[in-house]
Amino acid sequence: MHILLVNPEIPGNTGNIARLCAAEHVQLHLVKPLGFSLDDRHLKRAGLDYWDLLDVQIYENYEEAVEKLAGHHFYFNTTKADTCYTDIRFTDEDVLVFGRESCGLPEDLLRKHPGDCIRIPMIDEARSLNLSNAVAIVTMEALRQTGFKGLKQKDHRLF
Repeated sequence: MHILLVNPEIPGNTGNIARLCAAEHVQLHLVKPLGFSLDDRHLKRAGLDYWDLLDVQIYENYEEAVEKLAGHHFYFNTTKADTCYTDIRFTDEDVLVFGRESCGLPEDLLRKHPGDCIRIPMIDEARSLNLSNAVAIVTMEALRQTGFKGLKQKDHRLF
């Protein structure tokens, strides 16, 4: 499974997503420009001590990311989609694409892939969910569908 963040702006959100990716064995891909430095203390703090478990790739632009991930199916997460993320049958090689906190994914990108745009249901009055929350919701559903491969599902310790 792959998470692709296109131009993330808030270091704490990316740090939270990095921690999710590390704990769930999901590869993280970041597309520049980033709204922060990778040395940012807020980014590192949100990821805590999980950075050594993380597989992260950095790309200069979206086109480079697409080239490196050729052959994978991309799903574009947006509030503008008609298809609910739970209606998709994910595979463990899919790429879940998320945009900037302030404006989401570029309209031209969404227009190029209308059949691959997915959404999280919410009320009309809500503009969007927090990026790290949205990534967690969709990622965990995708992992559930693919059987949580390689992940510990039970702990036999009581406490």
